[in-house]
Amino acid sequence: MAGTIHTASRGYDVIGDIHGCGNTLAMLLEQMGYSKVNGVYQHRRRQAIFIGDIIDRGPRVREALHLVRDMVERGSARIVMGNHEYNALGYCTRARPGSGRTWLREHTPRHDRLIRETLDQFENYPQEWNDFLDWFYTLPLFIEEDDFRAVHACWDSELIERFKREQGGACIDEEFLHASADINSFAGEVMDTLLRGTDMRLPPGMTITGRDGYVREFFRTKFWADNPRTYSDVVFQPDPLPPEVASRKLTEEERSQLITYPSDAPPVFVGHYWMDSRPAPLKHNVACVDFSAVKYGRLVAYRMDGEQELSKDKFVWVNVVRDHRDSPDYPISEDSVAR
Repeated sequence: MAGTIHTASRGYDVIGDIHGCGNTLAMLLEQMGYSKVNGVYQHRRRQAIFIGDIIDRGPRVREALHLVRDMVERGSARIVMGNHEYNALGYCTRARPGSGRTWLREHTPRHDRLIRETLDQFENYPQEWNDFLDWFYTLPLFIEEDDFRAVHACWDSELIERFKREQGGACIDEEFLHASADINSFAGEVMDTLLRGTDMRLPPGMTITGRDGYVREFFRTKFWADNPRTYSDVVFQPDPLPPEVASRKLTEEERSQLITYPSDAPPVFVGHYWMDSRPAPLKHNVACVDFSAVKYGRLVAYRMDGEQELSKDKFVWVNVVRDHRDSPDYPISEDSVAR
């Protein structure tokens, strides 16, 4: 039958954060050999794995969501939830009486700004947006296969095992969403860690201002660092730490709080982190596929074929440049796609 996916020799293409770059996504899929069958992209021998964050920031959120959901429903793709899908659920869900808030995710100027492009693009399609919000509940927080794993920001084995026991699967429900509004609850810890990553507090009185203008008292940390000794061994974010902080030695208490990812564990793929270097594994069994497509970076995929030692040669990508309309979703062709 036309369009049949043969699973015996199936490979996987793990695709980074899309953030509304629908045209760029279509170009990347086509470059990897996907084609439309009855209007839906699929590949005869491979399946796409979306790492989350399909929405927000970009010019074609609605188109990207339809493309991805159609692929997932057809079976030509799978997906894990990103923090932006989770944020959208909280932003659009009213808090329960007595909670002290109106919405699960407060409508602050910063939160308004982050979701504005998405809501604007669905302004004339309110039922579609409600349908997508319902669909977000079906997105698992993680994918766990024998030879690879996928999660949006951080693989924490202890949290994931407890979540599977208590939830009976990999998806959240409305009760869990409401519970997660308390960051100090188990639900809050799960969503914060798996979808946003781990962090460490800066020394007292010190802050850093990110490229987004947001002032932070914490910095993001690796969950795969081997025997770290200083802050510079664990920091993982686009914004550098001040030199005097980077060289600061970790205390034993700080070291004990760090998550580790065993060297003999299956390869794990994450997005989320706005990388800006040439795509390559972070460790032999850890790879990030988020390279800031919507900020004129790259939309990246890793072509996974069961190998347990990841290779820089398995990354493919589309570079994104500004066009005359100053759109963040306009890929150049010819030399822009690398293998």
